[in-house]
Amino acid sequence: MKSGGFTAKATAAISRFKRDSEQALGSRRAQQVKKMLLGQHTNDGWLAKIIILLLLAVIGFLYLQPVFYMVSTMLKTVSDLIDPVVQWIPRTVNWQNLSDAWRGLRYPEAFTNTLTIALVCSAAQVCSCAVTGYALARLKFPGRNLAFFLIIVTFLIPPQITMIPLYAIYGKLGWLNTPFVFFIPAIFAQGLRGALFIIIFRQFFLTQPKALEEAAKIDGASSFRLFFRIMLPLARSACLVVFLFSFIWYWNMYYEPSMFLGKDFLPLSLRLNLLQEELMGNTQINFNAGFGKDPISEGPKMAAAFLIIMPPLIVYMITQRWFTEGIERTGLVE
Repeated sequence: MKSGGFTAKATAAISRFKRDSEQALGSRRAQQVKKMLLGQHTNDGWLAKIIILLLLAVIGFLYLQPVFYMVSTMLKTVSDLIDPVVQWIPRTVNWQNLSDAWRGLRYPEAFTNTLTIALVCSAAQVCSCAVTGYALARLKFPGRNLAFFLIIVTFLIPPQITMIPLYAIYGKLGWLNTPFVFFIPAIFAQGLRGALFIIIFRQFFLTQPKALEEAAKIDGASSFRLFFRIMLPLARSACLVVFLFSFIWYWNMYYEPSMFLGKDFLPLSLRLNLLQEELMGNTQINFNAGFGKDPISEGPKMAAAFLIIMPPLIVYMITQRWFTEGIERTGLVE
């Protein structure tokens, strides 16, 4: 009886051990599968990475779809544009649209005008806005808070409100139809989005330790030497961000040139508006050709848009690493 009872207990213990081992092994496997899919943290697992990649792919396509459409359209012939079967890939690649766009934009001349305005104004705004932002952040003078308040007000006022007074002032000074309407305001930190750039520099200089200034003043450094020898080299990231933002905005601006510039000094944005007249004279656009798209002019227009956006894209691709670092260091992501 005793040996039989001992055998039964041993068998039950072995069965219980096997059952517990299988449960533990199953639980461990389930935890491994869960960890593999979801990860130790939320974004470590395969499932989370797949979802993130899908979201990024969808967002990337939404941003790149207009570029794909532009490139596809500029390479199509008129027959491909009329044919509803041809959507993205043209039957034959038509490089004539790029040639027509180059000629219609008067690209070398318009490119030089646009580059001159963008480079000169961007460089001037970096210098003037850096000095202004440093003064508002570090120097103590009567009316400093009032000056900063007025700068914010200029940032909030729509530019359309000041266009007529500026046009009258520039007309009296003889600056109309010349790039001086952009150069002079940029030199005095009141160019395109100048108030925003002053705020960026002010925010950056406020984050710098005061011990740097105190040590330099003990060594006898003046405010100008302190700014140019110590603070400005530290603000290289902010300078790059301001320069790139200013360059892009001056490159793409349309409203201001259309008000102040004449046909003797036209940037690319205004040349695009005159492309139809340059290529086809007084030929009217066929507005019944699918949502106002004339197949005769649609290809050259997309090619012209491609030629206009390519220089800023190349600049961004070259400087994107430093631009991203500059965004983080200047506090714009906060």
